[in-house]
Amino acid sequence: MRLISRRHADGSRPGFRSDGHRIALAIEGGSSRGTYSSGMVMALEELGLTRCFDAVYGSSAGALNGAWLLSGRALTGMRGWWDPEIMRRVVNPWRFLRGRPVFDTDYLVNTVYRDVTPMDFPAILANPVTYHPLATDADTGDSVDLRPYIHQVEDLQNALRATTCLPILAGGPIRLGGRRFVDAGVAEPLPFRTALGQGATHILMLRTRRATERPAKPPRSHDILVPRAFPGLRKVWGEQHERDVADEQLLTEMQSVMSVRPPSGAPNVTAMERDPKVLRRAVMLGRQAVHAALAA
Repeated sequence: MRLISRRHADGSRPGFRSDGHRIALAIEGGSSRGTYSSGMVMALEELGLTRCFDAVYGSSAGALNGAWLLSGRALTGMRGWWDPEIMRRVVNPWRFLRGRPVFDTDYLVNTVYRDVTPMDFPAILANPVTYHPLATDADTGDSVDLRPYIHQVEDLQNALRATTCLPILAGGPIRLGGRRFVDAGVAEPLPFRTALGQGATHILMLRTRRATERPAKPPRSHDILVPRAFPGLRKVWGEQHERDVADEQLLTEMQSVMSVRPPSGAPNVTAMERDPKVLRRAVMLGRQAVHAALAA
């Protein structure tokens, strides 16, 4: 945080740095748990800190929140998280009984983000802070940075759908650049490894789990259905819980990564949470967490 504060005080801008560092913002996913990181990016926008980062990496809902930050509309766009009409359309468990996707990412990206609470897609493409939404290759299980596939607004919209395409629950994979992608959380829910691999010297990680929360194992039904529907994900799916536990331990040992988490008393937010009171509280607690971290 000291480097970020120093850059803010110096008026540092991407492409005109003098400190020799590459600072990345990495944002965890988690479907409706993304309300926590949405409040965190609201705080970063409020404080005028967006330009202090060199790149933004996001997984799943974290990638959506990163896009709002780079569009310059985080303060207005995040209201959709607790809008009951939007959330009923985006997340509906009953659709699964009718053979339809539980998560409607097409409605979210191509209707809500275009017409209801417009996201400034061109601003993201033009932002000197580079945007890196991650996704999982449906045929290999590899974590993939989608940035090389994003050249125009339509590509960006497809990338937002790809990074949030939960296997089975969000329908079929999203095609981009001749490849098929599903949710980033399958291969890299905590997008710090890709950021480090691309030269980040310091990372601010926005988390959606409290420090006392441990990674949960997928439901047994998903362990059966997902590898059957996506044979290419069999290995990465089977290894994900062990990997997530190892990543949690690694993050506690890395001095170059600082995590901001929801406070210890924050409510549990399930992946398919739709209660507007719970969701709005999570947004506000995330916002307060960043302000508290900066104050410290």
